[in-house]
Amino acid sequence: MDVSRDIKVEPKRERRLGGNRAALFVFAAEGLENMAFICMAVSLVTYFYGYMNFSLTKSATTLTNFMGTSFLVALFGGFICDTYMTRFKACVLFGCVEFMGYGLLTVQAHFHHLRPSPCKGVSPDQCEGADGSQAAILFAGLYLIAFGTSGVKASLPSLGADQFDENDPKEASRLSSFFNWLMFSITIGAILGVTVIVWISTNQGWDLGFGVSAIAVLLAIFFASMGKSLYRNNVPKGSPLTSFAQVFVAAIRNRGLPIPEKAEDLHEIHDKDAGVKREILPWTDQFRFLDRAAIAKTTNDASTSISHGPWRLCSVTQIEQTKILIRMLPIILSTVFMNTCLAQLQTFSVQQSITMDTRVFGFQVPGPSLPVIPLLFMFVLIPIYERVFVPLARKITGIPTGIRQLQRVGVGLVLSAISMAVAGVVETSRKSVAVEHNMVDSTEPLPMSFLWLGFQYAIFGAADMFTLVGLLEFFYAESSAGMKSLSTAISWCSLAFGYFLSSVVVEVVNKVTGGWLANNNLNRDKLNYFYWLLAGISIVNFGVYLACASWYRYKKRGEVNQIENGGGGDAKGKAQMV
Repeated sequence: MDVSRDIKVEPKRERRLGGNRAALFVFAAEGLENMAFICMAVSLVTYFYGYMNFSLTKSATTLTNFMGTSFLVALFGGFICDTYMTRFKACVLFGCVEFMGYGLLTVQAHFHHLRPSPCKGVSPDQCEGADGSQAAILFAGLYLIAFGTSGVKASLPSLGADQFDENDPKEASRLSSFFNWLMFSITIGAILGVTVIVWISTNQGWDLGFGVSAIAVLLAIFFASMGKSLYRNNVPKGSPLTSFAQVFVAAIRNRGLPIPEKAEDLHEIHDKDAGVKREILPWTDQFRFLDRAAIAKTTNDASTSISHGPWRLCSVTQIEQTKILIRMLPIILSTVFMNTCLAQLQTFSVQQSITMDTRVFGFQVPGPSLPVIPLLFMFVLIPIYERVFVPLARKITGIPTGIRQLQRVGVGLVLSAISMAVAGVVETSRKSVAVEHNMVDSTEPLPMSFLWLGFQYAIFGAADMFTLVGLLEFFYAESSAGMKSLSTAISWCSLAFGYFLSSVVVEVVNKVTGGWLANNNLNRDKLNYFYWLLAGISIVNFGVYLACASWYRYKKRGEVNQIENGGGGDAKGKAQMV
């Protein structure tokens, strides 16, 4: 279960592949795709509520379920990339599926009979939501987008990172910078999405907004394809999931055998696939029960041979790949709740902005464009982090990335807790304005600028920059060569579980509190209490993360052997701390 270079490529040509030139096409594609997707993330709740006649709670739940699915199905996209096709081909395939989803939503938004009648000027009991066929078209379009974007998010970051050889000291230092600039391109795309496309959707019609999103995805596929001749394409050879299963099955079958004291006594492959680069991972002493999968059964009878299949005997490298995945799981689970908080900003904060004065210098800003505040903050912060903070931190710590990836994630978790506390304070102030001006049940905007919400958004924007980039880099750098795409997909799963947990949290809080968020009127709801509850849970979650991060052991970098005529090293490899 490893990934090897295409041996048909001439060495001279190989040296000219990859690098920053190839990564530029990835940046362009990622920015364009995210421009369309982030527009959906911030504005669909308004579309559900105002055009599909969903309730406020159902609108928020539908959006979080859509977002959760978009990131969770990335696991499938990562599996496809590592097992059946190159990351470039997977990117193009899934991009086409996403394009079809936007096209379907464009058709529904354009033809009025495919949507329910507007509820403006109609009493609540006469307002009809989307019927079965209308809802079917809506959800078909949504989940085509979710399926498509999941594959793109699994393949594009790993495709870009593949353009830098982590075993080459010069290129390894550029790998960390790649993830920072990838986030920068994502941010630029998001800024355009929440301003230009949201404005088009709000003022020119949702059909045009969805149409522009479809064109953006089409351009993303085009730019990704333009770099095809420059890419270093890793050819998948085998399923990582099958390899993990083989390790557990072999370990269970050999459960009665004693574990050798020396790693050299465990099975490792050194003489297979001569002439092909193979990653050899050094042995670690965690999860020793899995080492039994690398014990070859022997017999006292020299004339009798024992056949060892892949489900009875695994290599040390194969076992270490499984150990890496197990070590990663607590990290990803302890970052889930931060994304539950993010989901609230993308749903309830947008609804907050609709109740406030959205004018800026006489220009009416659409409520869903509010996330441009943290995005602009990130737009400024990312270059400062890359050009100023990292070089200074590198001189102090001696670490090429400035600080460890897990330290970077921890900073983001602290900032997310602060953001939720600030959000509670701002919401308390907003409600007091509504009471003060006797506008609790009014549909008119409050005499309070929506820019007050920028405080919570700006802090969370910084949190997202630290955490998301830290996770992407962490999972790519720590994973083995045969599961880079799957590991990248795992980092997106934190977002998926966060969105799904958001739906559960809202429902549970409503039931336990008697309806903090059930009035369909934010002026009567207790959203401020809800934000403070999230801040408290975030603090507890940070304590859990500290325990998980302290327990984690960074991967030792094994040697990537050029095996010729049975050559190779010992089972432990040449270990060097990353």
